[in-house]
Amino acid sequence: MKTIAVIFGGRSAEHDISIVTALASIIKPLELTKKYHIEAVYIAKNGAWYWSDKLKDINLYSSGNIQDFIHKTQPASVQFDGGLTLVKASGIAGRKTARKIDIVFPAMHGTYGEDGSLMGLLRMANVPFVGCDMDASVLAMDKVLAKQVVESEGIPVAKYEFLYRQTFSVKPKEVLDDIEKSLSYPMFVKPAHLGSSIGISRVTTRTELQNAVEVAGHYDDKVIVEEEIPNLVEVTLPIMGNEQLRPALLERPLTKPEDFFDFETKYLKGGKKGGQKGKSTAKGTQGYSEIPAKLEKSLYDKAEKVGRRVYRILGCCGIARIDMLINQKTNEVYFNEVNPLPGGLYAHNWRAAGISSVDLVQTLVRLAEEHFARKQQQNTAFSTNYLQQF
Repeated sequence: MKTIAVIFGGRSAEHDISIVTALASIIKPLELTKKYHIEAVYIAKNGAWYWSDKLKDINLYSSGNIQDFIHKTQPASVQFDGGLTLVKASGIAGRKTARKIDIVFPAMHGTYGEDGSLMGLLRMANVPFVGCDMDASVLAMDKVLAKQVVESEGIPVAKYEFLYRQTFSVKPKEVLDDIEKSLSYPMFVKPAHLGSSIGISRVTTRTELQNAVEVAGHYDDKVIVEEEIPNLVEVTLPIMGNEQLRPALLERPLTKPEDFFDFETKYLKGGKKGGQKGKSTAKGTQGYSEIPAKLEKSLYDKAEKVGRRVYRILGCCGIARIDMLINQKTNEVYFNEVNPLPGGLYAHNWRAAGISSVDLVQTLVRLAEEHFARKQQQNTAFSTNYLQQF
């Protein structure tokens, strides 16, 4: 029986979302398969790693008892031995417990995880892992870089500018002047490297713009400002696969631009409005999203094609979610951003597409092993006589 380590938490503003993704959407369905031994690896907000079956219980976090657990528990360590091995004190003096990991299932949203940091570590450890590789993760989690790459391939994006926190702190007036010369209100202001809609603001005045840049700069040193697409319809498309792609269903959040898809709307109590009339009031996006999006077939197909192209262009593998914007009067489809680790794996959408949570995680594990096997075929050694001259 193979051992899968699910790594979650981390030094990120999306720490709490990561916990729920790991426990509800990954660990639970993986254990239901009865095919794997699952190890829960929690990275605390200070960066320390902990490894215990107790970490699989959501009550440990919702009750606040996680802090007591951390204070009483010795952090685990990671041993790189041609693979990856978890090591922790066993409670008996001088003895340690070790567990060799066959596959890693990252559940790390945001910085130091989903942004490619964890993927780089796992590549160095030479262990298979689920989801996008380091290169695609780095591109996807930088909203500016992702737009630049995708735009270079001829896919439209909303007009945008970006800035750095340090530059703004030194000359805020000049930065705001430049933005207003280039873009028209309304605008959206976002941290460049975060997901879960944290730190996002919609602005219609210079005062709001300045405040929004300051808020976004609190979470990131790089900030992107985008001009709002008129006649807006937002859609999102989960996709999984390596060479062969399998899209789920095009999903449309049922929100207005002024009630944009922020953190509260996404995750708290079915959204600001408490759910839409006639729709499910379940927590999360499934409570106020249209699945599949009710669009003309030609427009639906066009958006799905754009999503597939973006997935390919950025080099995604395993799983990712492509967010797009549509001007419903011109039917132009714009690339917005990519989420290389969709919250909760966007399991509600895959269920609507006929794939259960258990089937989803098993497929993602298989894709991870296939991607790793192909990588192992690459030659990383090169024989030379270079050292003999010293």
